[in-house]
Amino acid sequence: MRDIAVFSGSAHPELAAEVCAHLGVPLSPTRVSRFANDCLEVQLQANCRERDVFLVQPLVTPVQEHLVELLMMCDAARGASAGRITVVMPHYSYARSDKKDMPRISMGGRLVADLLVAAGASRVLAMTLHSPQVHGFFSVPVDHLHALRELAAHFRNYDLSRTTVVSPDLGNAKEAAAFARLIGAQVAAGAKQRFADDRVSISSVIGEITGRDVIVLDDEIAKGSTVLELLERLRELGPRSIRVACTHGLFAAGALKRLSDQPDVLEIVCTNTVPVPVAEHTEKLRILSIAPALAEAVRRIHNGESVSALFDAPQSE
Repeated sequence: MRDIAVFSGSAHPELAAEVCAHLGVPLSPTRVSRFANDCLEVQLQANCRERDVFLVQPLVTPVQEHLVELLMMCDAARGASAGRITVVMPHYSYARSDKKDMPRISMGGRLVADLLVAAGASRVLAMTLHSPQVHGFFSVPVDHLHALRELAAHFRNYDLSRTTVVSPDLGNAKEAAAFARLIGAQVAAGAKQRFADDRVSISSVIGEITGRDVIVLDDEIAKGSTVLELLERLRELGPRSIRVACTHGLFAAGALKRLSDQPDVLEIVCTNTVPVPVAEHTEKLRILSIAPALAEAVRRIHNGESVSALFDAPQSE
């Protein structure tokens, strides 16, 4: 893969290095510096001319710093005559700003998509966007991966004969149903109403829960308020066991500790789309790697092969 160049921003260099290890290419160095007036400057320290350039950067805390860094990486690659610039964005945090549900509210998901294209992005590789419509915010091709196969491979190690996959809300029910099909389980969903970013109410759970092994599945866990509220409703229905799974384990404001402190939660499973601080780890946490899937998608994009075909064949175990 001689004509490929992979660079990482400062958000998650460990993931970028793992992707490069699976591709068999070096991770090209990036220099990020700051002027005295607090402005950022980015230099890609490898040749980009006419090369297929991949920029790896999830938008994680501090989101605005990492966003500006990514925009400057795009601009630097474009100025260096890159043949094509693909933004590998395992977590697109602004995808939550995807609808105008109040007067005079900004739609950050669409705005940031426009900024990335304006900065020079030719293509985007994303993982488990918050909602399907975000895909359409970009005016360049988007390859949208999900981590359901990685999660399914993990949970197949358990007895799934009495398992129900529970989505916290109806918006994520389609994803939960797809995951339930992968592991041969039933599906259920909560009836959720959100009042604020960290205040939700789940009035009921639709589906069979009593005496069953429950896997709560969400796309991301930030403060964990939705999952904790769902656990209260589930307990009223008497499940046999509870496990929690998500793609993006953000675990903000002590969410991981609050979840692991729940005595009936046996396991918390996430992927490494975002870095989880070592200090936050608990014995209940399992982090699965999505680097092989990202590397295979990068390889297919570079070679002009189908990325959607990644989901057509069952994953080898």
